[in-house]
Amino acid sequence: MKKILIVDDQYGIRVLLQEILQKDGHEILQASNGVQALDLLEEEDPDLLLLDMKIPGMDGVEILQQRSERQLAPDTMVILMTAYGELSMMKEAENLGAASYISKPFDIDQVREEIHKYLT
Repeated sequence: MKKILIVDDQYGIRVLLQEILQKDGHEILQASNGVQALDLLEEEDPDLLLLDMKIPGMDGVEILQQRSERQLAPDTMVILMTAYGELSMMKEAENLGAASYISKPFDIDQVREEIHKYLT
């Protein structure tokens, strides 16, 4: 069983992803903000981080910067979720270790396929 941390400020998205990914046999952790995400990265060392780019208070790039500076979960794969096509943010996120991204609104099969690619 692989451990996945879902970081998104939208409760409905977290619950939807949790239900689907748990059915696939994964253990799911959830965070609604950057502080919670960093705490869980430190405590749980998940296999994969599904990270929304636009979160109030601390966006995805800032979370990745803090993760890098604090050397939290360095082996955790990162997949970004974004509804925004900001290339500069995506490039910066890639430089901070993001493996790929999924555009919102996403197709759940695409999410599962992307996760499977990195967790097998």
